[in-house]
Amino acid sequence: QVQLVESGGGLVQPGGSLRLSCTASGIIFSVNDMGWYRQAPGKLRESVAIITSGDRTTYADSVKGRFTISRDNAKNTVYLQMNSLKPEDTAVYYCNTWHYWGKGTLVTVSS
Repeated sequence: QVQLVESGGGLVQPGGSLRLSCTASGIIFSVNDMGWYRQAPGKLRESVAIITSGDRTTYADSVKGRFTISRDNAKNTVYLQMNSLKPEDTAVYYCNTWHYWGKGTLVTVSS
């Protein structure tokens, strides 16, 4: 069965950085596009960043220049490096491929 397990969330001050990780099992990781999504309290889930099997990346306008998505096919892991974090980045961050979702990891940006 497919499992996506996120880690790396936590509390960080504005301007700080975090790196999220998502390790996948039960899929042929290297051929799958992978994505990070987030859902803030009271808001709909939104796409943050996508990386294709060919390493093409796309980002939400709100995170361009601050976040970087990458993947390590040898480790079945996709990363989200988040820099210059803002309070509005506070959300539960989810890993996704096809219709599979992880359980999420909470990122809180607050002083």
